[in-house]
Parts: sequence; C-alpha cells; structure tokens
Amino acid sequence: MKLTRSQTAAFGIGAVGKDMVYALSASYVMYFYQDILGLSATFVGLILMIARVFDALNDPFMGILVAKTHTKWGRFRPWLVSGTVLNAFVLYALFAAPDLKGAGLMVYFAVIYILWGVTYTMMDIPYWSMIPAVTDTPKDRENLSVVGRTCAGIGSAVVQVGTLLAVAALGGGNERTGFGRIALIVAALFVVAEIFCCAKVKEHDIGRMETSSVGEMFKALFRNDQAMITVLAILLINGALYLTSNLVIYFFKYDFGGAGWMGSYTLFTTVGGACQILGMMVVYPLLHKKLGNTGIFKAALCLAMAGYALILAVCFLGLGSNIILLCLCGALVFAANGILTVLTTVFLSSSVDYGQMKTGRREESVIFSMQTFVVKAASGLAVFITGIGLDMIGLVGDTSETGAVVAQSASTIMGLRLLMTVLPILGLTVAFIFFVKKFTLTDQRVQQIADELKSRKESADA
Repeated sequence: MKLTRSQTAAFGIGAVGKDMVYALSASYVMYFYQDILGLSATFVGLILMIARVFDALNDPFMGILVAKTHTKWGRFRPWLVSGTVLNAFVLYALFAAPDLKGAGLMVYFAVIYILWGVTYTMMDIPYWSMIPAVTDTPKDRENLSVVGRTCAGIGSAVVQVGTLLAVAALGGGNERTGFGRIALIVAALFVVAEIFCCAKVKEHDIGRMETSSVGEMFKALFRNDQAMITVLAILLINGALYLTSNLVIYFFKYDFGGAGWMGSYTLFTTVGGACQILGMMVVYPLLHKKLGNTGIFKAALCLAMAGYALILAVCFLGLGSNIILLCLCGALVFAANGILTVLTTVFLSSSVDYGQMKTGRREESVIFSMQTFVVKAASGLAVFITGIGLDMIGLVGDTSETGAVVAQSASTIMGLRLLMTVLPILGLTVAFIFFVKKFTLTDQRVQQIADELKSRKESADA
C-alpha cells in the first residue's frame, strides 16, 4: 500500500474542494439570510446552532454507517461521491433561495440548511476516514493528513478572501444574484475535485473498523481531567474566533463603511489568514524552545486579547476607518489563533498519554473525535450568539435589490464593536483562568509521562 505522489495530490485537491464549500456556508449563510434576505438574525442563528449541534451528534452515526459499508467500489468512495453530489445541489439551493417571504422563507432555510449539514457529513467523514485504507505506512499517513489539512486551509482561504469581490462582479451590484452564481461555481468545482480524488486515490481493505459513540466520547473525556481542560479551551477559543468571523463582515459594511468596504474586508481577511498560517508554521516553532508549550499558550491567549482590545481602542479613537491599523490589530488576533490551534492539538495528544498512565486505557480515537464535536458545537454557539446580538443592537439589514448600505444608529454601531471584541475577550479570559489553575501537562511532565509509559511497556514485554 505505497502512497504515490499523484494520490497525495489528488487527496489534497479533494480537501481544497470540500473546504471551499464549507467556508462558503460557514462564513456567509448568516449574512445572506439576515442581511440580504431579511430574516431575523436570532432565527437564523438558532437554526444554524441546531443544525451544527445536530451535525456534531451525527458524526459518530455516520462513522458507523461507513464502517458497515462493503461495495465493489470500496467502503469510503461511494459515500464520498454520493455525499458530494447531493451537497453540491443543496449548496446551490441554499444560496439560490426562491422569492419567498416570512414563514415560507423561514421553513425553506431551516430545511435546506439542515440538509446541507447532513449531506456534508456524508462526504466529510469518509474523506478523513479513508486515510488508513490508502496506505499502511505511518509516515505516509501522517504526510497525507498534513497535506489534507493544509489544502483544506487553502480552499477555505480562497473562499473567505475572494467571495465578496466575486459576488459584486458576478451579481452586477446585486448581492443576492451574485451569491447564487458564486455558489453554483463553488458547487461545480467541488464535484470535479472530489470525483478526481476518488478516481486517483485507491483504497484497500483494512478489515473491521472501530467506531465510537457519543456516549463513549463523553465517558473518555470525564475520566481525563486534562482532556476536559483542553476541550474547554478549544470550545472557548474557537467560539471567540467564530464570533469574530461572523461579525467582522457587518463591521466593515456598516462601521468601516465607504464604497470600497468589500475590498477592505477582503484585505483584512487576507492579512488575517496569512498571519494565522505564519503563527502555526513560523512563530510557534521559534517560540517553542524559549517558552515551552504552556508558556506559549498563555502568551498567545494574552496576544489575542490584546489584539481585540486594540481594535476596540482604534474604533473609540475615531480611527476605525484606517485599514492599516485594523490589519495590524487583526494580525495579532489571527497569529495568536494559529498558535493556539496547534497547541490545543498538542495538548490533546498529551492528554491521551496522561489518561493512559492514569487509567491504563489509551483512548486517542474517542478523545480526538471529541475535538471535532466541540469545534462544531463552538461554531453553532457562536453563530447563535451572533444572531441574538445583531437583533439586540437593532441592526437593519440591506434587503433592497440594489444592495445600498443602510445607515445604522450610533447605538447599533457601538453594540457591534462591543460584540466583536468584548465577548471574545471574556471567552479567552475564562480559558486563560482555567488553563492556569487546572492544566498541569507542562513539557517536563509530558516527558516524565512518556518515560513512565515506555518503562511500563518494556516491563510488560520482558
């Protein structure tokens, strides 16, 4: 089961396609249905939260279905192809909503968005689960995972950076039309990418697959206090980031303002994405030897909070229309988030060893399944808070066909600034307090645990 370069490239192309779709939905559904189509932000947020929590709960069940699948085309590829085609149709339907109003549009959105989540899970779970069936070499599996995650980031970045400018160009000034056309393009690219991936990536029979229920995930978590602290940190950190991601488009449209707000938003997200990658690949390795993982984690939390505070200060000082200052402040937030993303994964891995030493059980599969569950739950919670917050501050969306920017009251703008900065700071503060008080897996202790487990294994083998 040797991994070829063409297979690796095809797997990466599949990741680009599927995360283009995910980014379009995750980043712009709230804006499209609340600001452009005029639904209540609270209602949109509630549906998004319900759908994403349901999606998180649905993951283990999809894993069981995949594990029980046996066809002449393999175990994973039939689900990958069927899920892709169905999800592409639903994605287009999501952004090409018929001319409905009131209750009709609410029902349409609820049904279509939940269907989008279900069909995306149909292809996402088998995509990542396919890795052990592609190669049996640990190094190749690690490389395939890295390629997949990196290419997924590229796909997500392409959509986040280019969507609004493409919407303006394709819609001729009509955002509703533009979003429908960009959804059609992304859906088509998605289908092509996944079919190419399935055609090139050959899977092999790996026998019986182990699956984990939601109950097993929580039992494993409650047995491991360090995993619980890490999962809480993941929830709070991702919740803060998703809250910012959902609100920043409103900030640029209604607070930053101006005819070129879309270009400024694009520049801000581009700088943010680049800094996030630099945080992962450059800043973290440079700081590791000097501060250690726990020291870097605390510093990154403080850096993110400082970035949010500076954005708020810039706005209060009347400099909120200075894109250079905003990008510099945002760079701190996104670079810190890149570091935190790496470290929460490292800490989760360390908590697996800790749990094995404590209970004798190595539960890495269920602990890491919990990571996906919590990230989706954080996304759902953040978008629900966004919806409630937008209605509470009285933001009035642009539902006219021309897409003209509606002027907001001073209190609405103030509320938007506070939602985008203060709430994330509070979440990160709670994460910092719990981490300092409860997390004990320093670099030194992690090494001690590794030595202890190695000693136990050598004794058992003797």
